Amino acid sequence: MAQMTKDEMKKVVMAKKRDFTRLILVLSAIGFTIFILFGFMNLTNQIDWSLKSVPTQDLNGDGIIQIPEEMGLDTNENGMIDSGDVFDGYDSGDPYDMDGDGDYEEFDGIPDQGQSPTQRFLNLLFLGLAVMMGPWAFYTSKKQADLQAIERRLPDFLRDVAEAGRFGMTLADAIVVASSGRYGKLTPEIKKMAAQIEWGVPASETLRMFSDRIDTPLVARVVTIVIKASDAGGSVADVLAMVAHDTREEQLSQREREIQMSTYLAVIYISFAVFLVTIIILQLTFLPKIRLAGTNVALAAEEAGIAGGVGGASLDVSAIPSIEIAFFVSSMIHAVGDGAMAGVLQNGSIPNGLRHSVIMLILGFLILTLM
Repeated sequence: MAQMTKDEMKKVVMAKKRDFTRLILVLSAIGFTIFILFGFMNLTNQIDWSLKSVPTQDLNGDGIIQIPEEMGLDTNENGMIDSGDVFDGYDSGDPYDMDGDGDYEEFDGIPDQGQSPTQRFLNLLFLGLAVMMGPWAFYTSKKQADLQAIERRLPDFLRDVAEAGRFGMTLADAIVVASSGRYGKLTPEIKKMAAQIEWGVPASETLRMFSDRIDTPLVARVVTIVIKASDAGGSVADVLAMVAHDTREEQLSQREREIQMSTYLAVIYISFAVFLVTIIILQLTFLPKIRLAGTNVALAAEEAGIAGGVGGASLDVSAIPSIEIAFFVSSMIHAVGDGAMAGVLQNGSIPNGLRHSVIMLILGFLILTLM
C-alpha cells in the first residue's frame, strides 16, 4: 500500500470532528464533587463560607452585641435602633460538643456566623448543580443549534446538486462543484465530502459518512433516499429536487411549532418569577412580622411573670429558619423542573431544557441570597 501524502492526510483529518462532551461531563462531575465536599465541610462547621457577614456593631453601646434580627431595622418598633432590634445571623452554639473539639458552647442568642451550616451547604449545592449542568447543557445546546443550522441549508445544497445533475454531471461531480458555494454551517461538511471524493471515496460512501457525522433523523432519511436513488440509476436530479422540497416543508412545519411553543416557554419563566416574588414578599414582610409578634409576646409574658405566654397563648417562631430553608430548596427544585419542562416543550430535548434550569438556578440563588 502506497504511503499517503501530507495533503491526503490533511483531507482525512478534515473529515473528523472532535466532540468534547465526555471531557465536559468529567470536568463538571469533578467540579460538582468539589462543591459538595466543601458543602459538607460547611455543614459540619469545619469551615464557614457564609455569603452574609456577621454583624459586629454594638448598637446600645454596652460592649455586647445583642440578639435579634435585621440590621438597621427597628423590629421592636420603639422608634430607635437598640438592643431589642435583632441581627440576621446564626448562633453556632454547641452545648453537646457535636464537633468533638472539647468545647461545650452554650447558645447565647448572639450570632457568630453569617448563615447556618445548612444554609451554607445549600448555597454550595446550588452552585454545584449549576456547575454540573451548565457546561454540558450549553455545549449540547450549541451542538444542537449547529445541527439545526446545517439542516436549514440542506435543501439549498440538494437543489444545487440537482441543478448540476441536470447538466449531465454525476452525483460525485455535482457535490464537488457545490462545495464552492456558501451554505453557512453546512459549507465545511460539503468541503469534507468534496475532499473525500477527490481522494477516491465513492459518492454514496461520502454521503453515508456525512450522515454519520451529523447523526440526525432528517439527514439520515435524506441521505438514505439519495443513496438508494443513486444505486438504482435513472434521474437522480428529480429525486434530489423532490427531497429538497419535502425537507423544506418539514422544516417550515417544525419552525411553526417552535414559535407556538415559545409562548409556553415565556409562561414558564413568568411562573418562576411569580414564585420568587411570592417568596420575597413572605420573607421581607410576613415572616419578620411573625418573628416580631413572637418576640413581643415572649417579652410581655416574661415581664408579667406568666408561663406559657400571655393569657396562656404563645407564638413559636423557632420554625422560621426552617421555613426560609424550605423556600430556598423549593426554588431549586422549581428551577430544575421548570427548565427541563421548558426544553421538552420547546424542542423535545431535556439537555436543552437544562440550559433554562441553570439560568433559573442562578437567578433564584442571587435573588434569595442577596435580598
